Amino acid sequence: MTQNKFPKRLALAVVIAAVLIGAVWSWRSKASNAETRKSGPPPVLVVTTQAAQSVVQVKLSATGTVTPVQQVDIRPQVTSTVARIHIKEGQQVRHGELLFSLDARADEANIRKADAQLAKSRSDLATAQRNLDRQRELFKQKFISQAALDQAQNEFDVVKAQLAVDEAGVEASRVTRGYQEIRAPFAGRTGAVQAFPGTLVQPNSAALVSITQLDPINVSFTLPERELPALQAALSRGDMPVTALIADGKAGSVAGKLSFLDNAVDTATGTIRLKAQFSNAGGKLWPGMFVTVSLAPRSLDDAIIVPAQAVQTGPERKFVYVADAENKVASKPVQLLNIQDGLAAITGIKAGDRVVVEGAQNLRPGSTIAERKKEDAKPGKGDAPAAAVKAKGP
Repeated sequence: MTQNKFPKRLALAVVIAAVLIGAVWSWRSKASNAETRKSGPPPVLVVTTQAAQSVVQVKLSATGTVTPVQQVDIRPQVTSTVARIHIKEGQQVRHGELLFSLDARADEANIRKADAQLAKSRSDLATAQRNLDRQRELFKQKFISQAALDQAQNEFDVVKAQLAVDEAGVEASRVTRGYQEIRAPFAGRTGAVQAFPGTLVQPNSAALVSITQLDPINVSFTLPERELPALQAALSRGDMPVTALIADGKAGSVAGKLSFLDNAVDTATGTIRLKAQFSNAGGKLWPGMFVTVSLAPRSLDDAIIVPAQAVQTGPERKFVYVADAENKVASKPVQLLNIQDGLAAITGIKAGDRVVVEGAQNLRPGSTIAERKKEDAKPGKGDAPAAAVKAKGP
């Protein structure tokens, strides 16, 4: 009988202990919930920085194409045969340098013939002049009539006119002879030579060679038409620097200046065409090459600068979270003026306002925040943009 009572008492003790444990856990849970409701949700860990005020140079970038200032295809002006080639392919030539010599034997013979005719006309003119002088003297002495004097004068005038014709003929022959020597119209670099000694060439035949001016050299590019007023002002000043970055990045960048603004906007693309000219003595820029062009034709005075990731996009507008002295955040609508180099120029807040850079996705207006420790911040974000903003501040 005693042995049967002991298990019953043990079971009763276990049940009583379980009830007591459950009651204590329930009481502690209610107390914890009450404390949580009293103190509110824990603060959200974020990274913040102060908005700075600065003058921002608005940098514009575009892909440009390197184009020569001058390029010409060299063709003959007469039908002839190539006698000699004085250049090599890819050679740098000077202005006026001899490129090709054509067969000039027929033209040289024509020049000699024209010179002989000119000499004969000069001799005839001298004879006509002496005859006219004698006729005038005889007319004064009334040995000849007026008609005889007029005849002598007419003969002199005809010979004089013939002399002018012969002089022009000599000049024309020399011009034609000059076509047999093809010279460089400007300094530049030659391309592939398309003829050989003995080749028959004609004015409508293929180009003998092309010459391209490489220094200085142009870069053509386009920009949106909304930048037109700033570009016009920059071009009128004549001091708009332009930088061209080589596509592979190994050759570095080249400095030049804006030289041309087209006279019309492309209605199909809403862009305007520009050219910048660069000194190219080292040959870094080559016709047909693609480069990245950058310039800053205008600036934003007294702009408010924040890291670009601080600007959030809402359903209706862009905004930033601004924290007050009690670490509570408020949503402030802003207008984005410009964004470059990881920094955004905005309006809608003041310089010195504390804005949230990281962790904004977990915030709501009125949320309490706590500054995340530096070792918890993600590399490349948070403190780095803040330092950049401070560097641009007053």
